[in-house]
Amino acid sequence: MYDHVGLKVKDVAASARFYKAALAPLGHELASENKDGAGLGPKGAPALWLHRDAAARGGVHVAFSAAEPAAVDRFHAAGLEAGGRDNGAPGPRKDYGPNYYAAFLIDPDGNNVEAVCLK
Repeated sequence: MYDHVGLKVKDVAASARFYKAALAPLGHELASENKDGAGLGPKGAPALWLHRDAAARGGVHVAFSAAEPAAVDRFHAAGLEAGGRDNGAPGPRKDYGPNYYAAFLIDPDGNNVEAVCLK
């Protein structure tokens, strides 16, 4: 349904560093970056765009698909290492669904970022 998502961020470098680390375990990479923005996603197909905005307020929720639970675990660990804050450790979320395995982080701008495996 979606082609891409754009997030407003206060500090492009800090946000790009966070997303590059957190999304690498999910198979995504940094495609471009400059002082005004950055693009990340599968190789050759960036779909997450970060746009500099000094008034960014966060509050968005974005969930990324993971191929396996171990990738969710790596997403969470890498995101914490890159400056994200824990918002839900990796684990099953039976109240969301019988096969829902997820982890949640707060990015540098206050957005709730999730990795989820439904297998």
